[in-house]
This record gives sequence, structure tokens and C-alpha cells, in this order.
Amino acid sequence: MSGSALYETFARVPLTFDRGEGVWLITDKGERYLDFAAGIAVNSLGHSHPHLVAALTEQAAKLWHVSNLYEIPDQSRLAERLAEASFADKVFFTNSGAEALECAIKTARRYHYANGHPERFRTITFEGAFHGRTLATIAAGGQQKYLEGYGPKVDGFDQVPFDDIDAAEKAITAETAAILVEPLQGEGGIRSMPVQSLKRLRQLCDKHGLLLIFDEVQCGIGRTGKLFAHEWAGVAPDLMAIAKGIGGGFPMGACLATDEAAKGMTAGVHGTTFGGNPLAMAVGNAVLDVVLAEGFLEDVQRKALLMKQGLAAIADEFPEIIEGIRGSGLMLGLKCAAPNAKVNTALRNHKLLAVPAGDNVIRLLPPLTVTDAEIQEGFTRIRAGAKSLAEALTAAK
Repeated sequence: MSGSALYETFARVPLTFDRGEGVWLITDKGERYLDFAAGIAVNSLGHSHPHLVAALTEQAAKLWHVSNLYEIPDQSRLAERLAEASFADKVFFTNSGAEALECAIKTARRYHYANGHPERFRTITFEGAFHGRTLATIAAGGQQKYLEGYGPKVDGFDQVPFDDIDAAEKAITAETAAILVEPLQGEGGIRSMPVQSLKRLRQLCDKHGLLLIFDEVQCGIGRTGKLFAHEWAGVAPDLMAIAKGIGGGFPMGACLATDEAAKGMTAGVHGTTFGGNPLAMAVGNAVLDVVLAEGFLEDVQRKALLMKQGLAAIADEFPEIIEGIRGSGLMLGLKCAAPNAKVNTALRNHKLLAVPAGDNVIRLLPPLTVTDAEIQEGFTRIRAGAKSLAEALTAAK
């Protein structure tokens, strides 16, 4: 055997982190990095948050796994808390965002089957979407780079251009079951679906008897300054997939549904071995303890404004590197003028971690617990990275 025993599916940066403290990651060599990637919006409360550590260790000493053959009290509790804080009546727990999306797609198809319309199985999606890595979710996302080499695309997904609601309406047929959309695209380049567009999608679904599915895997759990991003639009879905931030670093996801949307999901039609295990439920409840605490989300909104203003000033200073700022809450994007891979490397050279995205964007996804001082430190490093890249471009001319 040559090289690593790992699949070669990741082009990993040669960095190894040994531990984390809040918004900081420390390498095995003792170097400190400001983490504005947060494990791709996963570490919602930063690293080693004491409340999460306590919840996990306490549960780990008691019970890890029993399976869904038995009652799991913390699962019922977390489901009730999520339902109480959202549009939903029912929750199905998974291990990942892709599984949460699979559950949402299956629930939508099953809904129409239960209503006597098994022919209604197709879902309309939008260009630039990223819904996961399973065969169904790469078909839903529709991006060729993720579909290539995996045989025939899973049937049942019709994609239309981003924010083209007229095209979405034209795509509705007698076989359409649902419309699936990210209120704020992450992988697609931090692109917000306008409020009016989300409202029109809700109207279309109501008019044609379709289910509206929101993918809030990345933008949910406080990331935009409300518990869920769609709350800004005042539009409720029938189904929603969440993951990432709800586990604060522990792998978990969930599909949320109204009673009506979930009525076809009866005993035996769907399942999971690991989903909703006691460890995940302890952490999920601990995350909600923090995120739903009085004033927490308002503080995220305040910090988001601070970040947007500071980043806009840096963009003004280095227009040849950063064209503009986009996004909502602490899910922000630098629309790059220079190649985003080079910008990302420049930031990392100044020990700030960020995440590349589509549309030549760099994602900034700091933990929701980031302090004002850490935001200012982030500006210092982003400015230094932009400056070094600008000087390199000038020297190359």
C-alpha cells in the first residue's frame, strides 16, 4: 500500500489541530488560528464550550446508544423544544444534513402517496443548491461536478435557475410533489433567496397542493440571527432539514414537519439506527439551552452588523481583492475579485480560517459566540491577507 490508507477524496490543508478554545484552534505545534470556518458552520458555539462538554461527558458516563426500538426521553424533549420554537409539529432525528434532506424528500413523496397520488414524486430545486452527498441529494443539488461518474442521475428532480420563480411555476406538472430551497445558499456562494421569492414559492405550493421544503442545514440554528433563516421572510415551510449547528460539533440532523406533511410517515416506513442517540440528544438540548437563552440571538444580530460594516470597509480599501459583502447574520461571504482560492490561502497565511464557496466567494462562519474583540482581530487578519495579496498582484504586473 502506498501513501495514506484514507480515501483520496479530500484535498486537505497540511494543518493538524490538537485542541480548540472558543473561536481559536491550536495546532499540534502550538500555533493559534482564528476559526471563522467553524467546521463549515458546525461549531455554532465554538470549541470546547463548557455547557456542551458537560452535557456530553455526563451522558457518555450513562448511556451512548440503545436504538430507536426504545423510548429516548431526551429525544422527545429535543423534538418538543424544536417544535415549540418553529412551525413544526413532528421531528425525525438523523446523523447528518444529507440524511435530514433524504427524510424530507421521502416525507414529501409519502405525503402524496398517502393522499392517493403516488405519481406525485418530483421535486423542483434551484441552481447552485447543495443538499448533500447521497445519490438522491446530489441529484437534488444538480451540480455536475458532484454527479459525474455516479451513473444515471436519480430521477425525480427538476432544476430551475436561482431565484427564477416564473421558471419554477412553469416546471410544475401533475407529477410535482414539492419545491426544495435553501433560504440562504451556503455552498452556492452565500446567496439569499429574496423575501418576495420565498413568499411566492409558498403561494405556488398552496395553489398547486405541493409541499414547501426548506434546507436550513447551514443557515439554521441562529446562524442568521433568528433561530431559522426563513423567519426573516415570515414564510413557514411544510418540511425543513437542519443539521450542522444543532449539534455544535456532534454529528446530528433533523427533519421537521407539520402534522399534515408527516401524516404518511407511519410505523416502519422510515428509520435510522444511530439517529437520535442519547449522546446527540444531550448535546442538541445543550445547544438549544444556549441559543434560546434570552438575548442570545439579538446579540448575534448586533455582531453581524458589526462584522458587515467592518468587512465593507476592507472591501472599499482593497477592491482589487474583494468586490463586496453578502449574506445574513454570521453567515457572510466575501465576493472576491481575485481567485477565492488565493484569497483563502492569504487569510490562512495570517492564521484566519475561512471556507471557499461557489461564485468565487469566501465564507466567513464564525461561532455565534465570537466576541467583539475577536471580530476586530478577524478584521486585522483579513485586512493583512488582502494587503499581502494586493501587493503580490501589483508586483506581478
